[in-house]
Amino acid sequence: MWSWLSELFRGTPEIALFASLAIGYAFGRVPFGPIRLGGICGTLITALVIGHLTGARLDDGVKNLAFALFIFALGFSSGPQFFANLNRKGLRYLGFPVIEIVTVLAVVLAFTAVLRFDQGTAAGLMAGGATESAALGTASEAIGRLGLSDERTTELQSNVATAYTISYLCGLITIVLLTSQLAPLLMRFDLREESARLWQRLSGGHEHGPGQASALPDLVGRAYRVEAADGRTVGEVEAALPDRATVEQVRRGDQTLQGDAGTRLRSGDLVVLVGRRAALVGADGVVGPEQAVEPDVVVESRDIVLTHRAVNHLPLGRISGLLGPGLREAVFVQRVTRTEREIPALPRTRLQTGDVLTVVGAPSDVDAAQWALGYRMAAPERTDFVYLGLGLVIGILIGQVVLPVGGAELTLGTGGGALLSGLVFGFLRARRPTFGSFHPVAASVMKDLGLATFIAATGLAAGPQALVLLERYGIVLPVAAVLTTLVPATASLLIGRYLLRIEPPLLVGAVAGQQCSTPAISQVVSTAGNSVPMISYTITYAVSNVLLPLMGPVIVALAGAVA
Repeated sequence: MWSWLSELFRGTPEIALFASLAIGYAFGRVPFGPIRLGGICGTLITALVIGHLTGARLDDGVKNLAFALFIFALGFSSGPQFFANLNRKGLRYLGFPVIEIVTVLAVVLAFTAVLRFDQGTAAGLMAGGATESAALGTASEAIGRLGLSDERTTELQSNVATAYTISYLCGLITIVLLTSQLAPLLMRFDLREESARLWQRLSGGHEHGPGQASALPDLVGRAYRVEAADGRTVGEVEAALPDRATVEQVRRGDQTLQGDAGTRLRSGDLVVLVGRRAALVGADGVVGPEQAVEPDVVVESRDIVLTHRAVNHLPLGRISGLLGPGLREAVFVQRVTRTEREIPALPRTRLQTGDVLTVVGAPSDVDAAQWALGYRMAAPERTDFVYLGLGLVIGILIGQVVLPVGGAELTLGTGGGALLSGLVFGFLRARRPTFGSFHPVAASVMKDLGLATFIAATGLAAGPQALVLLERYGIVLPVAAVLTTLVPATASLLIGRYLLRIEPPLLVGAVAGQQCSTPAISQVVSTAGNSVPMISYTITYAVSNVLLPLMGPVIVALAGAVA
């Protein structure tokens, strides 16, 4: 039975691939206390086991293609937020990714010098300790360009995967416990209490708490029969209402008229008003008696990508200045999403270009808000493959450029080139939304599937060599992994708390973001009781998620010089 299964996996490696994905993602969902390993780590562990037991492996072309798709989609998604943070106002949090990079490299190089780690082990330690899967790919690619023998290249790349697996497991546990439990305990603050206090301050004391909603909706639609407004225009009626509302429809007998400002109303007309509840209370004195009919006017919810330059770092509560007097009371912000994660939609939450606002209102008002703020998010079924294909071609070509520096040759490789190209193409798409349609859902699928396929291919190839590295270093590698995660995170916590004076919920969110750790921020948000830590997490995550993968070739070069 086992020999038949091994033969099946070796002869049909695509079965081994999808088995690794299915089992790995299922394993990644299993909770170990407050920690879940996640699908990527689960896939790598599963692939290592399958590769070790069966010898199955995927063609290198599949691995390279999957990594190129993943890294380009990563850059494309991160581009708007990455560039939005490169300014004076973002300096408060930009130091966290820098601390992460400098400290991680220093710790890894120190262990490499003392314990004589090879380049593969050092690179895997760096990628796992920083919990950044993309760095695993760029480091493996850099090793492939060292000009070593095929056997030595395979050995080093296997060491990258094995060291990454051990380091990621240790780093994940460390960063989750540190940000959600140990940091509040050692620094003597109550994360839930501090988060509730910050939520109140950001909301100005007027917003509902997380999970709460008003029993009376803000946006309503009602129908009135014209009596008091006989002879007045739609514009005059709207101006006479106590708060902002719009005439969306006028029915006159069998005719349905649009609520244009110049339309003059007649007695007996049925008028449909849409607006804030306060504007419609007492509207019968302006228009006429309210009618118990069901208006056929709809209210639309639309996702708008922010591209207006003035919106960058603008508090959400001041966005009405961009909408103008005709819209500020007619549309409502339901949700704010940044780098595919929802952040609190509070009046003092600072927006960034590239954020997605979900706004609700009458279709005509939502249309006007869209033109004022940015562009409508592309429909999920539309993807501009001309734009994406061009971006990948340019990125791969950039990765082929070699710069001689001293006696060494520096190159970004396919991963670095595709990442930079994705950043630029994503940024241009956000600035000029007339081309390059790529819905975030489609980008997320491309990113997740590309990374999972690459990780599975890497694990299958590394499986036969995994035990060799474990036997060589034993307990030393887990200890090094814990310190690789703990040292930069602790440095950031101390600097942020005592030098920068950052509020505790934003501080632990920023540290989770510099580690690009989704499990850590999930546990932090659960402990905090609201999503305030997501505000800082998305900023440091966007920057670290770009800079850390570029460190893959750097650690390979530095480890080669130190070892």
